[in-house]
This record gives sequence, structure tokens and C-alpha cells, in this order.
Amino acid sequence: MEINPDIFKAYDIRGTYPDEVNEEVAEQIGRAFVVYTKAQKVIVGRDIRVSGPKLRESLIKGITEQGASVLDIGLVSTDMFYFACGSKGFPGINITASHNPKEYNGFKLVERMPDLVSGDKIKKAALDGNFPKSGATGSVQDIDFKNEYQKKILSLIDISKIPTNLRVVVDPANGMGGMATDLVYKDLPVEIIKMFYEPDGEFPNHGGDPLKEENRKDLEARVKKEKADLGFAIDTDADRFFAVDASGRYVPSDYLGALFSQYLIEKHGGGSIVHDVIIGWAVRDLVKVAGGSTNASRVGHVFIKSEMKKSKAVFGLEKSGHYYLPNFYFAETAVGMSLLLLEMLGHYNKTLEELVEPLRNKYFMIEQENTEVKDPDETIANIKEYYSKDFETDEMDGVSIIADNWHANVRKSNTEPVVRLNVEALDDKKLMEEKRDELLDLIQK
Repeated sequence: MEINPDIFKAYDIRGTYPDEVNEEVAEQIGRAFVVYTKAQKVIVGRDIRVSGPKLRESLIKGITEQGASVLDIGLVSTDMFYFACGSKGFPGINITASHNPKEYNGFKLVERMPDLVSGDKIKKAALDGNFPKSGATGSVQDIDFKNEYQKKILSLIDISKIPTNLRVVVDPANGMGGMATDLVYKDLPVEIIKMFYEPDGEFPNHGGDPLKEENRKDLEARVKKEKADLGFAIDTDADRFFAVDASGRYVPSDYLGALFSQYLIEKHGGGSIVHDVIIGWAVRDLVKVAGGSTNASRVGHVFIKSEMKKSKAVFGLEKSGHYYLPNFYFAETAVGMSLLLLEMLGHYNKTLEELVEPLRNKYFMIEQENTEVKDPDETIANIKEYYSKDFETDEMDGVSIIADNWHANVRKSNTEPVVRLNVEALDDKKLMEEKRDELLDLIQK
């Protein structure tokens, strides 16, 4: 059997079904995972994708025939999967392709929370297919941990601070976020207005990535129509969290993450925050005012979590809507972040719109621009050469250009021949647009 080596990504395994990810591949991955981790028990979950049940059956076959037993947790969000692995102390595999379109599927692999196994680490074993013979076949046991999960998520916040009588529109994009939200909010004094809530692996209403504007339009309109207090957008595997204010305006992760960071520094009486290199300067500024410190990291959970442990950070965040909590195994939980947002609103006794407005008026930024280029490394080198004569530059992740009143980052994608551009300016939208256009011209040369 030939397996496309490109499905093995830096953080997980992902491809289209059935040509790249299929039943045979799932069985090989199950076997390779047991050999790599030397696991005796493996937690297995899946999201709502149509190909999930068949992949689950084959994955479990590979795991059990390689001698390990399976704890089957069934249909789960990614943060529920992380909780199961963390609370039980076992490695695990979740069958999911995150926010990718319906034709995709894949596997997220946990060795021991919060440490994930990259696709690269089991690539060779899965491709070779030469596995040692096992003396016994493992068993399969269904487990239900949902009440424990609910208690854990609720323990992350101060419930008493949540304002009463809030009306919130929640759009999980027909993914797993609805299940997680129902579990956690069932006893809270919040009215949830459900939108595209039914789990449906065909994802019939819109795509699963709320970073894309077209996937937020329905939520933004519904918040205004319902005259709701705010709206939550959750990606289809429910690890990333996004918000819309009462006016129906999307709150970029740079702003929301800055507010979270400031609040958590105040709540902990100090501490440090870890952020990726492309996040906006609001994080840096608000954390400083709150009496904390910030540490930059390369983009990606592996780097963020490592820096968080090193600096004993109270919070970690990425521009992509990933938020990391030390008291949740350094992992992401969209529903947990939604609760933290409500706690924060209650603490400040302000609306989300009121908290965000000063940031909208000071920090002007673009949504990430992706440009296809022949040679990403050469493009980045040219950008550095052009700007390094007059500005500070940093090469932690791609190249960052840092001026007094603006900054930018150009970095290459891990999966496609594109470079990603982020630009921000302080107090000057026109300057931000000028630098955006200037950088795009250089990238496209």
C-alpha cells in the first residue's frame, strides 16, 4: 500500500478522503502510533465528519492488533479529547481535520498532554509498514467522561462573575462546538441562541474557519437581528474561539487576545503572556499596563507551549484564535474561552463593544494576506535585505520588520508555496495601508 507522504504535517496528519486518508491508512497509523508511544491503552475519539466511523473502525483495528487496548470516547470536540487524554493520563488519537472542508479528514495525536505527536514523527513507521508482531490483541471499552469535562471547564472561571440575562448567539458551523456548549452552559444563567448547531459532517451552511469573513457573515447578521449581547463563532472541531460584539462587528483575535491577556495578568496579580510573532501590539501594550510581561514565540502550538512552560506563563495566544490555558493542560478550549470572556465582561461591568472600541481606534491592521511565490525563502531574504538598512528586523519566524509606529511580518507557510503577510500601524490607518501595499509590491516582484 502506498501512502502519500504529504499527509504527515508538522502538527498532525491530514488529507482528503478516500484518496489520501482512508481505512488502510488509518490502520497503519494506529499501528505506528502504538509502536512509537509504546502505549498499552489509547484513547480514540472522532468528530462529525462523514468518513469518521469507517476510519475509526480501521484505526481501532490497527491499535488493538498491535497489542494496545482502546478507550473509545465517541463523538467529541477537540478540547473534550484533550481533556480525556489529560485527565486519564493516556495517549490518544482524535479523528478530525479541524476546520478543513468536508472532503478532508485526519488525526490529531497526543503522546501525553500537553505533548502532541507530530505527523512527521510516525511518518517513517507508517510508510514502511514493518511493525513488530504483537502477542495479544487489545480490547475496546466505551467510556463516558462528559460530566467530568463539564466540571473541569467550569472550574476554569469564576461563575459568580458571569452577568445574568445575557443573550448570546452561538455558531459552531455544524461542528462539535454545539455539543460542548450544551454540556457547559446547561446550568448557567445565559440564553444561548443556537445557529447551525446540529452536528453535520456535510457542513451544509458555511465553512468551518471563522477567520474567513464569509464564514462569519451569518453570525454577524443574526446578532444584530436578535439584538443579542454578543456572538460566538467556534471552528468545527471546537478548539478555536472568535467573538462578535452587539453591533455585529467581528472582534479580531489581536484585540480579543489582548483583552484576555490584560485580564489574566490582573487576575493573577502579574505574570507573563506568550504570543506568536504576528500578533498585534495591543497585547504587548495592555499587558505592560496591567503589570505583566510578554514573550514572543514562533507560530505553532509546539513553540507556544514550550515557551509557556519555560516562562511559567499564565496564558498563551495566537492570531489564529488559538488560546492556551495552563490549567487546561496548556491546551485550547473554545467553550472555556467563551466563559472566560463572559467572566471578564462581568468583572469590568462593560460590554464587549465598550472594551474593544479603544483598540479599534488605535491599532490598525490587516487580516493576513497570502501570496503565492516561486521561492518563499528567497522572497523573505529579499524583504529582510530591503528593510534591514533602516529598521530593526527579527528572524524568529520568517522576518519581522519593527519600526516605532508600525511593524510587519512575512513568513512562509508550512504546507503551500505562499508567504503570509501581517502589518499593523499605531494611530494611523493610512500608514498601515501604505506599508501593506509597499510590502505586497516587494513580495510580488
